[in-house]
Amino acid sequence: MAEETHWRKGMPTHENIIFSCFGGLSNTGITSALASMEAVKQLGLDKVAIGCLGGLPLKVKPVLGKTEAAKKVTTFDGCPFECSRKTVEEAGFKVTESVVLVRDIGMKKKALHEDIGQNLKGLMEYISEEEVQRAKDLIVNAILEEKTQLQ
Repeated sequence: MAEETHWRKGMPTHENIIFSCFGGLSNTGITSALASMEAVKQLGLDKVAIGCLGGLPLKVKPVLGKTEAAKKVTTFDGCPFECSRKTVEEAGFKVTESVVLVRDIGMKKKALHEDIGQNLKGLMEYISEEEVQRAKDLIVNAILEEKTQLQ
């Protein structure tokens, strides 16, 4: 399989991995995604990468290998469902740090489908640059801090 030749255990990879909510039907999911990408841009791919959340339950070998190779596994969720954290743990990995926007920065979740057929705005009008910045700062701090794994 071609994907397995791209990365094998023992090859150099990022130090840390983020598994992020990318829930495009809510402002919190979109903010999680944007903040994760901003954190990677700030810290660099050698320091942190965004993992393929869907690859974990499918047992995609490079995704599992890169997750095993990471010093820290950080999950980043928009809402209290904590889909990222639960998916990572269900795949058998310990989460080092769990960030949840509604809990950690007090963000209010807005389901975008509520506006369909009414006063639907442009996607980025549902997102606050300040909240993306605060969320990105949480991720960067989680990556840079020396913390032990969650129990």
